Amino acid sequence: MGEKMIIEALSGSIGMLIKIALIVIPLMVVLEIAKELKVLEKWAKPLEHLMGFLGMQKEAAFPLMAGLIFGLAYGAGLIIDSARDGVLKHKDLVLISVFLVICHSLIEDTLLFVTVGANGALLLGYRIILALIITFIVSRWWKFN
Repeated sequence: MGEKMIIEALSGSIGMLIKIALIVIPLMVVLEIAKELKVLEKWAKPLEHLMGFLGMQKEAAFPLMAGLIFGLAYGAGLIIDSARDGVLKHKDLVLISVFLVICHSLIEDTLLFVTVGANGALLLGYRIILALIITFIVSRWWKFN
């Protein structure tokens, strides 16, 4: 009985690991190609208009887009670089962080949750809407120095 349960758990885990690898590995290859082709910079342009609504300057669009697409690690690198270069103000850094805490790595996370049975459209919609609302509220009511 116990041995059968262990075998089922292991085979289920290995199956899930294979599904995750089939999503993550090709996605990382595509994202690296997109990074080399500067696709992210082109995608960030339309976001510049949204930045004002969220209380950020337009220069915040590129690091925000990086976090949305590539996730927190790559996005954080760009955010740190922008902060060191003086491109972003303290307020922008806080608001980008608030947004990305709720809504980051949209493609990878959504695909991973869909693999385990989540509704991708619902998950994506809720994350984006919640991030927009919370960031908007923080931008209006937080006292920035």
